[in-house]
Amino acid sequence: MMYQRPHLAITLGDPAGIGPEIILKALADSSVTQGCDLTIVGSRFLLETTYQHLRQNCNLEEKALANPETLSILDLPLESPITFGQGNAETGAASFAYLEAAIALTLSEKFQGIVTAPIAKSLWKAAGYDYPGQTEVLAQKAGVERFGMLFVARSPYTDWTLRTLLATTHIPLAQVPQTLNPQLMSLKLDLLINCLNQDFGLKEPKIVIAGLNPHSGEAGQLGTEEQEWLAAWLQQEQKKRPQVELIGLVPPDTMWVKPGQAWYGNSAKANRLEAADAYLALYHDQGLIPIKLMAFERAINTTIGLPFIRTSPDHGTAFDIAGQGVANANSMKAAIALAAELSEVRVNTR
Repeated sequence: MMYQRPHLAITLGDPAGIGPEIILKALADSSVTQGCDLTIVGSRFLLETTYQHLRQNCNLEEKALANPETLSILDLPLESPITFGQGNAETGAASFAYLEAAIALTLSEKFQGIVTAPIAKSLWKAAGYDYPGQTEVLAQKAGVERFGMLFVARSPYTDWTLRTLLATTHIPLAQVPQTLNPQLMSLKLDLLINCLNQDFGLKEPKIVIAGLNPHSGEAGQLGTEEQEWLAAWLQQEQKKRPQVELIGLVPPDTMWVKPGQAWYGNSAKANRLEAADAYLALYHDQGLIPIKLMAFERAINTTIGLPFIRTSPDHGTAFDIAGQGVANANSMKAAIALAAELSEVRVNTR
C-alpha cells in the first residue's frame, strides 16, 4: 500500500481574535508541517495584514512567523475591515463560514481532517447561528448523532499522555444531573473505547470514571445519583467489557491525583503505570479545570465520533491580546500535530 500524507484544513477562527497570529506562528515551525499538507481556510488579506502588523509593530523576527506568500490558502475574503480584538457579528459570520467550508471540503475528501482556531460563540449568535460551539456544528454537518469532546495533552515532563472525555459539555451546572443517564454514559463510554482502540492503538485500556457528587455521594449523604443508578450502571458496563479495565466511581477531588503525578513526576515509570489511559469526567468543569491547570498551553480538544479527525487548541479567541504579538501558539502546534498523527493512521489503514 502506498503511503499517503494527510491533507488538513486549518480554519482561521474569529478574524478579530488570535487565530491568525497563532496559525502564522505555528506554521513557522518546520516540525509542525513535516508530517502533513496544510491549507488555511480563511482570508488571505487578513493573514497578510496580520503578518505585516506583527513584523512591523510587535518586533517579531521573520523566523517567528510563516509568510502567507508561502502558504496554501483557500481564500474567503472578508466583507469589512477587521480591527484586532474587536469582534462583532460580521467576524462571527466569517468564522462560521470558514468552518462550513472546511467541513464541506472534508466530507468531499479534499481534506482528511480539520484543525479549528478559536471562535466566539456569542458572536455566532449575533450573526444568527445559535450553536453551543464548533463541536455541535461539526456533528450536525457530518450527520453524526453520537459524538464526544475529548481533551488530549502530552506532558513535557514525563511524556505521559492525558486523555479526558466529557460526558456532558456546554450546559449549565444545574442541568447536569438531569442530563446524565445510563444511555448517555454508555454512549460516551463506547465512543471513548472506540477512539482509544482506533486512533491510539489501545486495545485493553484502563479508564477511570468520576463520581458526580463530592466524595461520590458518600453513601447518599452528599448526593444520591451514585446510589440510585451510577454504581449499577458501572457494574453492568464492567461485565459487558471484560477487555477494558473500568475504575470508579472515583471521588472527583481525588481522581486527578495520579494524573497529576504522572504529568509532573520525574519520569518515574511507576507514576505513569498507576495513571489510566483515559478519564471520563461527568461535566465540563470537573474535567477541564484539572486539564487547564496542568496543560493550558498544550491541551487539544478533539471531537470523537466524526468520520474525520477534528482538533482544536484548548483556549478561546483572547480578544484582549489580539494583535499584540504575545499569543502562545503551543496549543495550535499540538493540535496540528495530533490531527496529522491521527489522520495518518486512518488514511493509511483503510
